Amino acid sequence: MNPIFHLISESDWTAAQQAGEWRPPSLAAEGFIHCSRPEQVDATMRRHFPGRSDMLMLVLDPDRIAAEIRDEDLYGRGETFPHIYGPLNLDAVMDVQPVLNQSM
Repeated sequence: MNPIFHLISESDWTAAQQAGEWRPPSLAAEGFIHCSRPEQVDATMRRHFPGRSDMLMLVLDPDRIAAEIRDEDLYGRGETFPHIYGPLNLDAVMDVQPVLNQSM
């Protein structure tokens, strides 16, 4: 399976490493962790994190994610996104890359 991506702040990534897993607020509020496919990352960054310079992109191996992954179009936009229904186990993180801010 192809990698999926999750945007995270540098401070949240540090906290996740200390905790040994990542449980973002969306997991408690919505029941899942938001992710993107490669072609969706730039738009997701512009839509949800405009002007932020502290963001990282986690490159995730879906085959190593312990929780269920669902491809869903929750907002009826005609585009599906991968969602992780549980905490992210950090051994599924293949790479961590800085995200260049592209404000629009």
